[in-house]
Amino acid sequence: MNKERIRKLVRELIIELGEDPTREGLRETPKRIAEMYEEIFSGYDSVPEPLIQFSEDSDVVIAKDIQFYSMCEHHILPFFGRIHIAYSPNGKVFGISKLVRLVEKYAKRLQIQERLTKNIADELHSQGVKGVVVMAEAEHLCMKMRGVKNDSKMTTIAYRGIYQNREEKENIVSMIHKAHPESFTL
Repeated sequence: MNKERIRKLVRELIIELGEDPTREGLRETPKRIAEMYEEIFSGYDSVPEPLIQFSEDSDVVIAKDIQFYSMCEHHILPFFGRIHIAYSPNGKVFGISKLVRLVEKYAKRLQIQERLTKNIADELHSQGVKGVVVMAEAEHLCMKMRGVKNDSKMTTIAYRGIYQNREEKENIVSMIHKAHPESFTL
């Protein structure tokens, strides 16, 4: 990411909006935005990190309430919420910090919620687990601040492996719902 170019572009945007980029409150804004973009879009620079697994078996592992923040690719406004990941190991389990980092890898990009959910499920499923369910619930500022100006939340779900079977879907969604009753209904 070229932070100097971003600074120049933000300065030009400030001018186009009718503001004075030399005024006290705006003087450092281009620099602050360039630094912020480096952080919130770090998913593009993430080095592929293996999802370390530990030899252990379990029927189902559920990691709940993984917070995420992302930027809508349509309006470059934030959307944020939480993700629940459920998976059936195949003799090995993931460390929870690896699951959080995986969420961040895909969230810290220009994104849509549907793709975010799918990318996480696909990468986990590629690690040899029997099945994966990823559920994401998010609030979208592009919908709250503009357009329809509505406070609704969006839920997306991706099923892989054994959870593509209808009965297994119902079982895992029921388990997540019991573990987190104020969230997710189908």
